[in-house]
Amino acid sequence: MKQSLRRRMFLPLLLLPLFAGIPACEQADDQPVKVGAVLSLTGPGAGLGGPERNGILLAQKLINERGGINGRPLEVIIEDDGSKADIAKSKAEGLIHGENVVALLGPSLTASTGAAASVTNRIGMPQLCMTGLGPEIELSYKSLFHMLPPQSLNARAMLEYLSKGLNARQLGVLYDSGYGQLVMTHIENHAGDYGINIVAAEKFEVGATDVSTQAAKVRAAKPEVVGIIATSPVPFRNARQMRITQPIVSAVGSSSYEYVKGMGEFADDIVFPEFIVSEDPLPHQKEFVDLFVKEYGTLPKTYDAAGWDATHVIAQALSEVGPDAGSEAIAEAIRANRYRGVIASFNFAAPDMTGIELESYTYSKLVDGNYTRLPFTAK
Repeated sequence: MKQSLRRRMFLPLLLLPLFAGIPACEQADDQPVKVGAVLSLTGPGAGLGGPERNGILLAQKLINERGGINGRPLEVIIEDDGSKADIAKSKAEGLIHGENVVALLGPSLTASTGAAASVTNRIGMPQLCMTGLGPEIELSYKSLFHMLPPQSLNARAMLEYLSKGLNARQLGVLYDSGYGQLVMTHIENHAGDYGINIVAAEKFEVGATDVSTQAAKVRAAKPEVVGIIATSPVPFRNARQMRITQPIVSAVGSSSYEYVKGMGEFADDIVFPEFIVSEDPLPHQKEFVDLFVKEYGTLPKTYDAAGWDATHVIAQALSEVGPDAGSEAIAEAIRANRYRGVIASFNFAAPDMTGIELESYTYSKLVDGNYTRLPFTAK
């Protein structure tokens, strides 16, 4: 007899295959269970979408090797939104109405998440996005779940290190007009709580190819430390080119290896609050890291892990209620469980639709192009 949804608490995502392979007598048929994914595979967000795709495909492969969804293969149909919100919305509509997917993964960027959620929300379809809680309207989307923390928590994670790790008080910030604007708003709201004074704050457009002018203004303000909030390597490169020698601290969103390549010779001595240091993985992350290296020949980062975790979350829910149970039942299964993922422990019933805690962050610094875990712990 199946256990109730409420009793399945904190099930490790890596143990999903233990209950995914239900005997063939319980199968509806042998047709694939289709899940859609809208990711930024081109455009400014490609450094996020590419890793997310890697994590999704690796999870799909493992799930199918271990029995699929109640004996049926999982098929994730991935579409590229070009890092544009309007395209994300149309791609989501195509997957839902053209491919008849039962759930949606992604998008990669905040604006695209909202655009796709306006579609999934109308029909109550579960959507596991690769972003943190953004605009307040997302709180009204009851079938939207986040794989990364809310921007208020990202802001606090940065401020924790600035004030307690570096003992800094004078902060200059470079931030983009999308994700960066959202985090920056929370930094402004919380900076006083940490005794930090913002001496310069310069905004640039998402996708900008040169922010040297903004970087020069930040340097002129003579901050003790510079925060960079963006989903692009450009501001990091330009900051060093403009002779900003102060410590640079990023936010979640810039720690992919693709972005490190884009930073070139200026990639060292940047601190990242994030969730996985694959050069030194935590015990619950090691199996994922080993499988990823075997598959791709490179180390994974936070966004690879987000794609992996999201795929396992939806697969676990589908295995419990069945892929033909309907959107409401699938969404309720996601809310009812607690998940131990690679990134963190998730509670999708939490007000921020993710339940990630500040203690889940780890801190690393780029040294010779590799990430080195720092001893600092946020509390």
